[in-house]
Amino acid sequence: MATKYSMDPGAPDPSFLGFWRERHLCTLTTPRPDGTPHLVPVGVTYDPEARLARVITNRGSAKVRYVRAAGEQGAAVAVCQLEGRRWATLEGRAFVHEERERVAEAERRYAERYGRTPSPNPSRVVIEIHLTRAMGRG
Repeated sequence: MATKYSMDPGAPDPSFLGFWRERHLCTLTTPRPDGTPHLVPVGVTYDPEARLARVITNRGSAKVRYVRAAGEQGAAVAVCQLEGRRWATLEGRAFVHEERERVAEAERRYAERYGRTPSPNPSRVVIEIHLTRAMGRG
């Protein structure tokens, strides 16, 4: 990644996209109803063509509750990963989806990035983040 901080999330430079294809633990920051940040470790997949980041999780998780609490406009969230001095952040509006085909697509992408298929989970949902900003440094 070049020393470029901000870029279009739909047209990342090759090194930024490559960094998001590597296996890294990430964080998701969602706003609690009182406005304080809720930060948790997650697996994230990045789909620049669709301008989406995806996180699979359980329907009853706090992150799902906080995204849903934001209402129809979605929650303003960020996902981030880092390794040494390299870092990358994606920001956008998050929405929870339970449709089987959307969850299956998120599981497929997760398996591709992380090298393992998620175990079956009937309570699994996907948080889709409609990306508005990408930034990073490498």
